[in-house]
Amino acid sequence: MRLPDFEAWAIFACVVEHRSFSGAAEAIGLSKATVSKAITRLETALGTALFHRTSRRLSLTESGKALAERAHRILAEAQAAEEIARDAATAPAGLVRVAAPVTFGTRFVGRAVADFLTAHPGIEIDLRLSDAKVDIVAEGFDIALRIAELPDSSLRARRLAPVAGRIVAAPSYLAARGTPRHPADLGEHACLRYANLPGAWHFKKADGEEAAVRPSGPLITDNGDVMLPTLRAGLGIARLPDFIVDEDLAAGTLVEILPEWATLGIALHLLTPPGSLRPARVEALIAHFATTFKTLCTAPHNMARLAESGRLGRN
Repeated sequence: MRLPDFEAWAIFACVVEHRSFSGAAEAIGLSKATVSKAITRLETALGTALFHRTSRRLSLTESGKALAERAHRILAEAQAAEEIARDAATAPAGLVRVAAPVTFGTRFVGRAVADFLTAHPGIEIDLRLSDAKVDIVAEGFDIALRIAELPDSSLRARRLAPVAGRIVAAPSYLAARGTPRHPADLGEHACLRYANLPGAWHFKKADGEEAAVRPSGPLITDNGDVMLPTLRAGLGIARLPDFIVDEDLAAGTLVEILPEWATLGIALHLLTPPGSLRPARVEALIAHFATTFKTLCTAPHNMARLAESGRLGRN
């Protein structure tokens, strides 16, 4: 029986993560020639090219894209197995790569990371903030925090907390256009929309009545903070989480609309690549995030509204 070339698979995963042969070679302490030979060896064994190579750019072929997730799983599980086999008294150490949304990252993740690094001086965190939907396998992330409704995928997902939304507008907008009394009325208003959460807005009252509306309006963006100037200028209505609008609501620059209706409880999820084994450093950070963010994202009154409507706790 011919054994798989595990070293070549692991090197392939590193090249995918670092997006270059030289970057992978530097990260794992091998020569660029050794890395190149390992990739050639693997391509020969598989009978297919894994990368398109030019003098300026390295990109995955379709075969490479299909195999990148499996390579990452092989490397991650081997690293985790070695870590489990080490002395249990040894403190977790090494690099953890994390992706998080921009606003949530700046307001909450930074503080959580600081607390974690204080307690785990041997661990290093590479935190990247983006509202784009990152490919955590292809880009080499160990953890991604995502506020969304998640489609089916091969990734492992853990629901950390519900995130309550509010329907808000500036007093000047409501004075000019009138205040919606029912979610259906939003169809006649200018609505600002979040690009990563397309489709209808769903609502439910405590008495069980449900409603949905497909919004339209002058602005679509992938960042909630970017909506605030347009909202404050009186140009529309938006559905945003508490942690983005709380200061404006307190200041009166925005007001809540339809408070008796609970919006669909978008949740904060923690995603990891597929595979049953994870390094201890990754497990430690997952546990820290789970504890830290358990109730952080949702204001108490909105949690109560969601509970009354029967949405709290749903995935």
